[in-house]
Amino acid sequence: WLDLFSGIKGMFLANKKIDNQVKTFITYNKGRDWRLLQAPDADLRGDPVHCLLPYCSLHLHLKVSENPYTSGIIASRDTAPSIIVASGNIGSELLDSDISMFVSSDAGNTWRQIFEEEHSVLYLDQGGVLVAMKHTSLPIRHLWLSFDEGRSWSKYSFTSIPLFVDGVLGEPGEETLIMTVFGHFSHRSEWQLVKVDYKSIFDRRCAEEDYRPWQLHSQGEACIMGAKRIYKKRKSERKCMQGKYAGAMESEPCVCTEADFDCDYGYERHSNGQCLPAFWFNPSSLSKDCSLGQSYLNSTGYRKVVSNNCTDGVREQYTAKPQKCPGKAPRGLRIVTSDGKLTAEQGHNVTLMVQLEEGDVQRTLIQVDFGDGIAVSYVNLSSMEDGIKHVYQNVGIFRVTVQVDNSLGSDSAVLYLHVTCPLEHVHLSLPFVTTKNKEVNATAVLWPSQVGTLTYVWWYGNNTEPLITLEGSISFKFTSEGMNTITVQVSAGNAILQDTKTIAVYEEFRSLRLAFSPNLDDYNPDIPEWRRDISRVIKKSLVEATGVPSQHILVAVLPGLPTAAELFVLPYQDPTGENKRSPEDLEQISELLIHKLNQNLVHFELKPGVQVLVHAAHLTAAPLVDLTPTHSGSAMLMLLSVVFVGLAVFVIYKFKRKIPGINVYAQMQNEKEQEMISPVSHTESRPSIPHTELRRTGQLIDEKVESQLIGK
Repeated sequence: WLDLFSGIKGMFLANKKIDNQVKTFITYNKGRDWRLLQAPDADLRGDPVHCLLPYCSLHLHLKVSENPYTSGIIASRDTAPSIIVASGNIGSELLDSDISMFVSSDAGNTWRQIFEEEHSVLYLDQGGVLVAMKHTSLPIRHLWLSFDEGRSWSKYSFTSIPLFVDGVLGEPGEETLIMTVFGHFSHRSEWQLVKVDYKSIFDRRCAEEDYRPWQLHSQGEACIMGAKRIYKKRKSERKCMQGKYAGAMESEPCVCTEADFDCDYGYERHSNGQCLPAFWFNPSSLSKDCSLGQSYLNSTGYRKVVSNNCTDGVREQYTAKPQKCPGKAPRGLRIVTSDGKLTAEQGHNVTLMVQLEEGDVQRTLIQVDFGDGIAVSYVNLSSMEDGIKHVYQNVGIFRVTVQVDNSLGSDSAVLYLHVTCPLEHVHLSLPFVTTKNKEVNATAVLWPSQVGTLTYVWWYGNNTEPLITLEGSISFKFTSEGMNTITVQVSAGNAILQDTKTIAVYEEFRSLRLAFSPNLDDYNPDIPEWRRDISRVIKKSLVEATGVPSQHILVAVLPGLPTAAELFVLPYQDPTGENKRSPEDLEQISELLIHKLNQNLVHFELKPGVQVLVHAAHLTAAPLVDLTPTHSGSAMLMLLSVVFVGLAVFVIYKFKRKIPGINVYAQMQNEKEQEMISPVSHTESRPSIPHTELRRTGQLIDEKVESQLIGK
């Protein structure tokens, strides 16, 4: 990171990591050029230091103290622009060990080692006096003073009793010669404040003859940030008090050279020192906001370093020049959303941004078609700087097109925008029971039904890998009996919803549609939770009335009104696989259930005083699923019977006016049917339904039932 030095404009120090080594660099022109720090020629004892650039250099800890009572690891002052004090080490990289203190009195050009251990250093008398105090956990009683910018140091005692030093603070003011030391004599003693006043050291104020001129430079180059600056420094042998800081004695602008210019935006400096366009930058794009007849500043690839004060020289050559705007056909047209996404939400604003790489933006016709039957036109791109807002009322994938035309040509761009709405609920619809090796259809029902582009992830059976589809329905088969779980996950944008159902798989089973006394409809809210609860109650009533084990019975109340339910008779077998029910056993259980239902023996109490009767609904007989060829004759006979009955009904209807007896019979029969379907009490008898009217497996599979499995 960087450390800006007070008093010298454009000067920075930075630590940079190169090949896992941290090195310290310095710049005098705001980062245009960097170089390593030259190590001292000799160490503290006067022995020569063999350190050759770039393999060896001085590295500094560029950390400013957060504690106001300590000076920090590196320090500089406005009133002493040439003096820098810092801690660091000499070598190939910056280390956290073997730390020494270094000082520069010529703004970082050369350095000297002043201590072999870390010290806190304070500036007094505008930098005319440097005070150093050792960093140690032990109590001390001495400090060091330097009157010649750190070239020599004198030892002074500031207390008669050793003090654990916690911090040092210089008094505010330009002419201060007072410092305060904070600490304690022991770990149990109170804080001690020791004030040290150095005024008695000086017997006079400095006069003009006590100063000498000093010119700021960078390795001998006097022009820094486009100017030559000369400061006055107190002669090292004069021991006088400086007083108020006068700043630079003299400042003179320099003639501009290539060193005063950095590469402009989009340009990079190559090995030959020239600034050339970067691979990603198109210099002609500078004129894209320019209209024919106007002018723009055409970059030369260079820009003067900020705050540089140079004049003349190559300034004119490197400065951007006004140039007439060229007439250009539109090129590089793009249309994007303001957030960069390809999705938008139904009923909400989406902001579209039209971007043009080249072209006369002031004399360009822009036409935008949102793909939903709405289009807009603009006379120039400047009127679209904040984007184009649009609201889509429907979901889907919309083809957004933009056409740009001017007198020299045209260009177009396309954006495929996915408009969605939040998915709120997913319901998996599939049969409660199915037969082995028969195809089953599963459908994901969504709310709302139209939410945009969706991805469906299906898990069923013992599959370890999911089936991923873009359709909301799949078909599959189960090859073994038992209970199987099916899960569908629906991905809509950033949201994922899922539903899970269980389906029973058997080689064969029986089913019967159940109906109820009409009073149940008054309490039916038609919600899944109510249907699950009522299914359990109905199953319990059937078990109590018939004595059939609960494992053989499955009841599912169906959605909608009037209230109806499906009764399944299942061939349950124990976990060992033995004692499996045969088709004859299922017939016996079915006969028993139908008998009890016909005898009005199945009922339950919905609430105190509300009794609900369960009975078998009128159904067409459905044969048991059997694929053997011996039943083909029976099936043909049944088909012929149905055709004959239909023909007879047609003849009766055609000639019923000519046959009074038949007309009277039909009328009487209709009245009887009305009596049969009217509400009855528990004691009223209902028509018996023989077990041949019990629906078989094949008939049930073809019916679509949208409800959740009961007894899951």
